[in-house]
Formats: sequence, structure tokens, C-alpha cells
Amino acid sequence: MDCYIDGMKLHYIEDGEGPAVLFLHGWGSNARAFDQVCGLVKDRFRMIRLDFPGFGDSGELKESWCVDDYVDITVKFIEHLGLQSVNLIGHSFGGRVIIKMNSRNNPFSIHRIMLVDSAGIRPPKNMKKEAKIKVFKAGKKVLGLKPVEKMFPDALERFRSHFGSADYRNASGPLRETMVRVINEDLTAYLKNIKAPTLLIWGDEDDATPLRDAEIMKKEIPDAGLYVIKGAGHFSFLKDPYVVAEAMKNFFA
Repeated sequence: MDCYIDGMKLHYIEDGEGPAVLFLHGWGSNARAFDQVCGLVKDRFRMIRLDFPGFGDSGELKESWCVDDYVDITVKFIEHLGLQSVNLIGHSFGGRVIIKMNSRNNPFSIHRIMLVDSAGIRPPKNMKKEAKIKVFKAGKKVLGLKPVEKMFPDALERFRSHFGSADYRNASGPLRETMVRVINEDLTAYLKNIKAPTLLIWGDEDDATPLRDAEIMKKEIPDAGLYVIKGAGHFSFLKDPYVVAEAMKNFFA
């Protein structure tokens, strides 16, 4: 299904009947990532899976966005659906959107929240990482000079690709700039504003958003519990979809 909000095409998948659950995917992913989990609970919930702008079949970004821009359009999307109450599931970047959404005066109530390997905690810097950042900034400055660009037109892009993550390399234009803005924002201070009961589901081998992030969230969110999936990485809901499905049945009931 498609709809248009503020001129932006939003693609989403909707099926099932029952309490409404909105799924928000991680960076570089799309709504289809949740297909396996949704297939296990299709008789229990009205499931809505949204493609964020810049991903899946939703519209492309024409300029860089920040987390608040994604919150804005997600809130308007929920309004568009006419939901008075909604359960939220966010994986990785989707969790960022949910965390900031809970600091808003929304025109709907948030019943319960599941954060799955959620992003939002900025990792502590170490000497190696700080050195890498300094080298990157210096190299970008030099390679961005007009004479250098003229002589070596592809050098800056190759340099960025060498230093950037896989997600950074796969993004381009406004989406790449958006990624930089997003990952540099620490949302720890917003966690205390989450009033809805929250369940954290985490892989104990997650190296993108490590388990220590879950412990911080559990401590800062007023009403939060944590379930750890053994042997799972950053996509714990794909490693063990049955655990997530059962958690949904019990927690969102």
C-alpha cells in the first residue's frame, strides 16, 4: 500500500486483525525484514510495517534528514491511519525513532513498546577511534580542495568508502548525510521520557548495538524489562522469530 504525506511517498504493508502494532525497521533494511515474525502472529494483531523514506519502496530523500524528521513523518503516518492507540516495535534505527517519539505530545496513545537491538546510545570513544576520526577529517579536507578534486575526481569518494561502514558505503547523497547526522546523536537523555511499558529484546552477540546498550536502556526507562537471546547478533528477531512472536502475544495482549 502507498500513501503520501507532505509530498513524500510512504509504502507500507498491512495485514491481520486485532490490536495495532507498527513495525519500524533498522537502517539499510525495509518493512519485509519482519515478514517471518508477522507470519507467526497474523491471527492476533493488525500489523503495519512501514518503509522509512529512503528505504524499501518509499520515496527517496531530496535532502538530509535527522531523527526528528523521521519522527515527524511517522507520527503523521499513524494519524493518517486513524489510530487512537498503537503498539510499537523498533529494530535498530527504528528504535531511535520510537525513543524520540516518546518525548512528544502525540495525538495518539502508545500502549506498549518493544525495542529490538535498538540504536540510540552513542558508543564511548577510544584512542583508536578518535585517531581514525582525525585522519578521516583531515583527509576529507585535503581531498575536498578544488585543485585536488580536479586532478583526482574520484579520490574523495574512494577515501570515504575506505573509512566508512558498509551502511555508509551503500548509502549515497542525502541518505549518506542523514546517516552521519543520525549516528552522531546520543538519545540517552530521552529514555526517561518513555512512559509506556517497554520490553527490550537483545542478542547477546550483538556487536552493532552491544548488550551494554540494553543495560543502559533498562536502567533509564522507567518501566522496562530485558530478554536476551543467546547466540544472536544484531538481528536477533531473525535468529529466533518464535521468541519475538511469543513475546508479542504475551506483552501486547
